[in-house]
Amino acid sequence: MPGKYVENLSGDAKYLSYKPNALPNVPFLKLDDEAVELLVKATSAISALDIKASMIPNRDLFVAMYVRKEALISSQIEGTQCTLDDVLDVNNDSLDVADVVNYISALNFAIERNKELPLCNRLLRETHSVLLQGVRGDDKTPGEFRKTQNWIGFGGNIKNATYIPPNVDDMEECMDALEEFINSENVSFTLIKTALIHYQFETIHPFLDGNGRIGRLLIILYLMQEGLLHSPVLYPSWYLKLNRVEYYDRMMEVRKTGDYLQWVKFFLRAMLASAEDASDTIDALCELHNATLALFEDFSPRTRNGLADFLAYLEKNPIIDTVRASNDMGISYNTVAKYIDIFLEKSLLEKTSKVGKTVVYSYAPYLSILRKDA
Repeated sequence: MPGKYVENLSGDAKYLSYKPNALPNVPFLKLDDEAVELLVKATSAISALDIKASMIPNRDLFVAMYVRKEALISSQIEGTQCTLDDVLDVNNDSLDVADVVNYISALNFAIERNKELPLCNRLLRETHSVLLQGVRGDDKTPGEFRKTQNWIGFGGNIKNATYIPPNVDDMEECMDALEEFINSENVSFTLIKTALIHYQFETIHPFLDGNGRIGRLLIILYLMQEGLLHSPVLYPSWYLKLNRVEYYDRMMEVRKTGDYLQWVKFFLRAMLASAEDASDTIDALCELHNATLALFEDFSPRTRNGLADFLAYLEKNPIIDTVRASNDMGISYNTVAKYIDIFLEKSLLEKTSKVGKTVVYSYAPYLSILRKDA
C-alpha cells in the first residue's frame, strides 16, 4: 500500500484519515513500453511548444492569454461558473471572475517568487494567500496550512466523505517530506516526477480550500523550475477538465492499490494532449493575425499602421468599447470608431452587448479559437 489509514477520535466521532507514504528518494517506478512511449512523446511535445512560444513575435500576449485560459479551466474544475468572455470583460466583477483573476495573480506571483525561492512549502503558502485574497474562501485561512481536518465529499459531514486526507499532524509531516522530494535529485524524468508531485499534493490536501487549483498550478511551476518550460504556455487543466472523473479516479486508484503507473500514464496523456492543443492554438492565432493584416493591404500606409496597432490592442483586449480603447491606446475617440467600423465591415468584430449606453464589441474570430473547451 502507498499509505495507511489512521484512526482519529473515538466513539461516534471516530473516522479514518489516509496518510500517504513519503515518495521514495530513489527511482521506484518501472515503466512499461506504453509509459516510455508516452513519456517520450509528451516531453517532445512540451519542448516543441516551448520553442514555438519563444519564437512568436508577440510572445507575452500569447502567454497572458494562455494563463487566463488555464486559470479559467482550473477554476471551472472546482465549480466556478464563468466563461472566457466573462474573464476578458473588464466590466464583469462577479465573484466567479474574481476567483479566476486571483488564480492569474497567484500563478504570476509564484513564477516571480520561484526566482528567489525553490519550490517549497513557504512558496506554496504565499501563493495560496494570493489565490484566496478577497474572494470566496478568504475565511479558510489563506496562506496557512490547515489546523483542522478536511475531507472530500458532499453533505457537509465527514461521515459522507469519499476521501479523508491526513490529519493535521500527519499532513505537516507529509508536506515536509514532499518538499524534500521536490528538491531532491531522485527521479530521472521531469514529467514522471511532476506526476508524482501532483498526486502526492492532492492526496495530502494541506489547505482548507484551493487545493485543486494550487496542485494544478504546481504542475506549471515545477516544469518551469526544471527548465522544460520557460513560460506558462501549457494549460493542463484543459485535459483534466475533459476527463474529470477519470482524473479523480486515477488518483484514488493509487491510494487503494498502490498502482502509480496507471496514474502516471494518465498524467502523461494529459501533458501530451495539452501541449499539442496549445501548439495548435498558437498556429491558429498566428494564422488569424497574418490573415487579418492581409485584409488591410489596400489602405494607406498610415491607416494600415493604425489598424495594425488596433489589432495588437484587440489581441490583448478582445472585448472592448470605444471609450476604453481610446483611453488605453491614447488616440482619439473618432479614430477608434473608424477602426471599429473597418473591423465590423471585415466581419472581425461583433457587437455583443450594451452596458448602459456603451456598446461592447468582441474580436469574434480570436475568441472563437480561445473559447475551445473553456
